[in-house]
Amino acid sequence: MFTIHHVTQCDIPAREALLDEVMGEARFIKTAARLRDNRLPAEGLSFIARAKARVIGSVQLWHVAAGPQRPALLLGPLAVASDRRNRGIGTALVRQALDEARQHGHGIVLLVGDAPYYGRFGFSSQKTQALWLPGPHERDRLLGHELTAGALDGARGLVHATGRFVPKPELSALVAELSAGLIPAAVPRRREASFAPRAA
Repeated sequence: MFTIHHVTQCDIPAREALLDEVMGEARFIKTAARLRDNRLPAEGLSFIARAKARVIGSVQLWHVAAGPQRPALLLGPLAVASDRRNRGIGTALVRQALDEARQHGHGIVLLVGDAPYYGRFGFSSQKTQALWLPGPHERDRLLGHELTAGALDGARGLVHATGRFVPKPELSALVAELSAGLIPAAVPRRREASFAPRAA
């Protein structure tokens, strides 16, 4: 038995340990990882599968654009613990992610993966042939799924990240100190500048 939950802050260490176990260091060098680097996942669209207290599966969705002016989500990585495979956990995670993405009003989900596996969810390369990723990839593994009919019609161009950046550590620390009242709110202008986030 397993249950699916939205990821909380407390789940992150266990989820990262699962991804390390299943994918190893290779997960950081894949082309799809460039679309996730230094970005936050789409809000409310990160999921884990749990058996009792153990995290046994994970999937996330990320904000991207499928070419100019065409918002989309990127699904991945999808991971299931090696001793829990072939029990429907991956299928349940993908279905949950797609259902909630649809409820949030999203129209397109992209991923890089095997068409025979993801085809059962409605993914195909039929409308992604004029899209490309920021790095090497096999064209027939860039798959798309329309949550809204026709959302991928005419899609062309570079798939690029559009999600929020991960906050700068020093800025986060300053905000935390301010919130806790550890430093006065009237920070001298010179110090404010040293913590100013850089333009994207």
